[in-house]
Amino acid sequence: MPALKGQKSALFVVAALFLISGGVRAVTGLEPAMATAQQEKLEDVAQSPESPRADLDVVLEALNTREARIRERETALDDRLMALSAAEGELNERLAELQAAEASLLNALALSETANDTDIGRLTAVYENMKPADAADLFEQMAPEFSSGFLIRMRPESAAAIMAGLDPQTAYSVSVLIAGRNANAPTQ
Repeated sequence: MPALKGQKSALFVVAALFLISGGVRAVTGLEPAMATAQQEKLEDVAQSPESPRADLDVVLEALNTREARIRERETALDDRLMALSAAEGELNERLAELQAAEASLLNALALSETANDTDIGRLTAVYENMKPADAADLFEQMAPEFSSGFLIRMRPESAAAIMAGLDPQTAYSVSVLIAGRNANAPTQ
């Protein structure tokens, strides 16, 4: 029986080796099958509507739509900037025209004022050279506000001779106007 016992242990060892070999083959043989099954599962997930790929497509579509809106806004802003730039250029041209017109008007006013002063100066000289009695008769017909303007411009001797020929009430009115001319002028 010792020989039977040795045979049993040898059979046991051979059976164990077969089992180990079968297990190794089963594990290594299952690996490609498992990989194929996993690949098929991934493809099914990618094609299903709840898949991450479908979510990615939705996000991509939203981003593309947003980018198109942003491009439209940029185009609108560029158009607006160009319109503002053109309006600013036109405004600057108009401003330059207005400044030129203002300068021209100021020159015309200065010329007019100079001409007016020249005319009043000549008329004052005419009144100064008149006989005081004739000038007084003329000044008697003028409004006191008007005649006082000439008397202020005259030499004091000529103005005094004309004032002496005026009616006392008229002379008083003219004197009050002349005295009050600078009453409201600032002192400081």
